[in-house]
Amino acid sequence: MEREEHPKIGIYPGSFDPVTFGHLDIIERSSQIFDRMIVGVLCNNAKKPLFSADERVKMLRSVTSHIPNVEVRAFDGLLVDFAKQVGARVVVRGLRAVTDFEYELQMAQTNHTMCPGIDTIFLTTDLRYAYLSSSTVREVAFYEGKISQFVPPEIVPLVQERCRSLREADGDRKDRQE
Repeated sequence: MEREEHPKIGIYPGSFDPVTFGHLDIIERSSQIFDRMIVGVLCNNAKKPLFSADERVKMLRSVTSHIPNVEVRAFDGLLVDFAKQVGARVVVRGLRAVTDFEYELQMAQTNHTMCPGIDTIFLTTDLRYAYLSSSTVREVAFYEGKISQFVPPEIVPLVQERCRSLREADGDRKDRQE
């Protein structure tokens, strides 16, 4: 009896606020492992993101348009529920350093306990991006530092403009407090 082939679907979840070269490294490499790679943009109301989920989805679609098997979607709620919804059996997580491992292992074990049919694989980030995080990019951009070595060219002006708006709003707020 012939086995019916199902596409291998992976999911790479994150906030991607903003997307960095480190994220792209993981997306590009994982897209070579899976038939279909879904980038899940987390809508986390507990955090105060720089960009809305729709804006982050749009940015990710722009910078991954050259990868035919990548799909970008926003989601909220539990990752395992989203993975089941899209038919993904594997969660991809990037590890920058040993300090990431403990947290990521705990999340992987929690997800596997909640849904034994979903596993997690870890890809180590390219050494060029091992130090890089979205929060670092946001901080450098907020203080008007150069971010072109951290994010794709089409993302640079978006981050700079958003941070400029935040600085202006922060200045207005301080002026009102005085």
